Order: sequence, then structure tokens, then C-alpha cells
Amino acid sequence: MGEIAGWEVVVGIETHAQLLTKSKIFSGAATAFGAPPNTQASAVDLALPGTLPVLNAAAVEHAIRFGLAVGGTINPRSVFARKNYFYPDLPKGYQISQYERPIVQGGSIRILAGEAEKTIRLTRAHLEEDAGKSLHEDFHGMTGIDLNRAGTPLLEIVSEPDLRGAKEAVAYARALHELVTWNKICDGNMEEGSFRCDANVSLRRMGDSQLGTRCEIKNLNSFLFMEKAIEFEAQRQIEVLERGGKVAQETRLFDTDKGETRSMRVKEDAHDYRYFPDPDLLPLVISDDMIERVRKSMPKPKEQQRREFVEVYEFTPALVQSLTATHAASTFALATFSGQTKKDSLNLANWITGPLKARLNRENLDFSESKVSPAGLKELYRFVASGEISNSTATGEVLAAMWQGEGSAKEVIQKRGLKQISDSSEIEKLVDEAIAAGPKQVADYRQGKEKALQSLVGYVMKASKGKANPAQVNEILRRKLGA
Repeated sequence: MGEIAGWEVVVGIETHAQLLTKSKIFSGAATAFGAPPNTQASAVDLALPGTLPVLNAAAVEHAIRFGLAVGGTINPRSVFARKNYFYPDLPKGYQISQYERPIVQGGSIRILAGEAEKTIRLTRAHLEEDAGKSLHEDFHGMTGIDLNRAGTPLLEIVSEPDLRGAKEAVAYARALHELVTWNKICDGNMEEGSFRCDANVSLRRMGDSQLGTRCEIKNLNSFLFMEKAIEFEAQRQIEVLERGGKVAQETRLFDTDKGETRSMRVKEDAHDYRYFPDPDLLPLVISDDMIERVRKSMPKPKEQQRREFVEVYEFTPALVQSLTATHAASTFALATFSGQTKKDSLNLANWITGPLKARLNRENLDFSESKVSPAGLKELYRFVASGEISNSTATGEVLAAMWQGEGSAKEVIQKRGLKQISDSSEIEKLVDEAIAAGPKQVADYRQGKEKALQSLVGYVMKASKGKANPAQVNEILRRKLGA
């Protein structure tokens, strides 16, 4: 996995997860994505004279939630520090972070490495504020600065160098992404920068215990690019070492167009940042009561929810995987299954993961934003279960109309005249017409050709404009043809 011609590829990941808060970590400014540049940067975010930071309690609760989810130690007392460096998009000239005493220490994430499970240890997770953003593409010969992100709350999650190679690194990043989104810590939107990973890559000879010199690849915002960047960087370092050279400790960027990493700057060590406790912020004190309050508010762990779907409803692993892809999907499914039998829940589960999910995907919506509620879906299903409309009509025309806001299932069915024909005498007339119009199909069916029956069913369905009850059509056809 993490071996290349006698070399072992060692990877540690630093992840910046933007916390799901409406305001910034030390000010009341909004964190919404996509606002016009520099419209969400307050005086506090810019550290203008006379301003003081005030800690956002929701950010602290999200950090505690993460610590509980990974089984880490939540420090009862942690300290904010100033990380000093100069960069155009850092308006204060320092970043408020945590250094010696982070809010979370330890913990672990389990991944699938090949065919086996592997535990990846976490070093720490600490609260910090984001910097602004430098804009290079839209300015010829200049750089624009957007400070909207300045002060946005982040949780920086640092792994131990337990990962071996690009595939394990991606497996870890995916598992971490799944954990923070499931527990509503971060929305996980990589395109918008809500979940960004830096990969520390080093090489050592197989069997060596000492780690090699690491290079940090910054701001990998997709799993595909992470894998490609680590693979390229590992090969680059091997070539340097096998030529007798030394790997320089540096920060590198991944060029997605060329598929290669390139040097950005010499990698700093902690002492280069001149950390010191922030004089404007008191130590963060977390009580046992606060931890318990957060613990009680957490959703059921994903693995537990998956087990329950299998045990209670007897769903297949593939169906369970789809139903628990996000916490919103699981919540929607549970609300839909409430009060249903196992059989009905299975049918509804297939609706949720099939036609409903397809509509959500087309409009890039999550289940929490569905235009048809669990109650609406259950009402629609009752019309199918009672035989009043067909499954295809329900998941096609009726669901589409409900999605467009035309009303409830009952209103759409009545307005559009979609109720199935279930009157036996009326269906018998249509069946007689089909038999008379298809003597060849009748003969073929009587010779054992099952497909011929479906042709006759199709005739009836077309003649009834799709309203005949398919089960009744089949039953009456078979009876009349002596099956």
C-alpha cells in the first residue's frame, strides 16, 4: 500500500474543518459563503484599535462534539494563543489559535486499509480562526484580498503519522469527512473550502524507525487531488534521495493542471511563529456539565444506525449504505418508516434512494431540503398500497407534481384524474379487447412464451391510459387464457 521499491511512504494529515456556526469565532459577523468580497469582515475580525474578541459558544460545543465522537480527551482548561506571521490575507498580522493546550487531545479514527481495519491516532484538535483569501485569477498583475473568511471558526484536526501511502490517506480523509458531517460539526463542502486537508509526506527505507524529512502539501480540496498529490510527492522525494540528495523541509502546492507539486515556501517550525497566550482572551474552561449536555445532543453514531436498519428492517448492506450516506438522509428515512410495516418500509426505502434521491441530486439538495416531506411520501405510498394508483404513476407523475408544489398526493391524483381502474367488469372488457386484437400473442402464451402475456398487458394499459390496475389485469388475463 504505502511501499514504493523499498521505500515506505509516511503521511500525516492536518485538516481544517469549518464549524457549522452562523457567526464567526470571535465576532458577530456572518459566515455565509458567497457574499460580495469584504462585506462580512467586522472591526473585530480586522483587530481594529479598541476592539476585543468574544468567544463563540457554539464553536466550543462543536469542538467538544468532535472530541466525544473520536474518543479524545476534552481538556477542562485550554488556552488561546497568537500565531504570528505576515501574509497579505491575514489582517491582524497574527492568527488566534491554540498551541500548548488545545481543546481536544488524542482520539482515533478507524479506516479500511485494504481488507483490514486500521486505527489512525489523532494528536489533537484545536480551535482557531481562518485567514482571508488572496484572489489571483481575476486581477492581471495584481492580487485581490477578500477578508470575508477572516475570523471564520475552524477546528484543526491533526493526525499522527500513522498513514502509509496515498490510498490510506484518502481513506482517512473520507472517514473524517463522514464523521464531521454526520455529527453536524462541519458541512464538509470541499468546493467552498469548508473541509481542507494538508498532507505531510515523508519517506524512509523499509524497516527504518526514524521518520524522514517531511514536506507539507497545502490546501487539498478533493480526495482525487489528495491521492494524486501524495503519489507525485512520494515519487519526487524518492528520486531526490536516490540521487544522493536531501529532501528540504518545505511547504508545497499541488498544480492540478500539471499533476505535480511545486515549492511554495520553506516550512516553518513552531518557534518561527512566536506563539504566546492571547492577552485579550481568558483561558477556556469547560465543565463536566457542558460536556454531558453536548453528549446528549449528539446524533446516534452512524455504525449503530446502520446496525439498526439491518436488524429492525432487514435491509441489504447496499441499501443501508445509501440511507445513511448523510445524517439528513437517515433522519428523513426514519421519519418515513415510522408506523410502517417491514415490507412497506422496504418499498419506501427504495423510493427514498431511487426517485426521490434522483430529484435531490438534480437540484443539488440534501434530504433536509426535500420538497416532499416524509409525511407526504407516506401519503403517496398509501395510494399505491391500496391499489388506487400504480407504483410508476406514483414515483413519476405524482411525485413530480408534488415536488413542483401542486399539492398533496390526494390533491394531485384527484386534479389529474390518475386513480386506477380497479373495477373488475371494466378491466374484463379491456382484457377481452386485447385477446381479440392479439391472436398471435394468445397462441404464443399458450405455447409457454411468458413474454407474450406482457404484450397483452401492455395493450390493456395503453387502452386504459395507464389507469388499469396491473395486478388485476395480469390475474384476469391468466384466468381467461387458462393459465
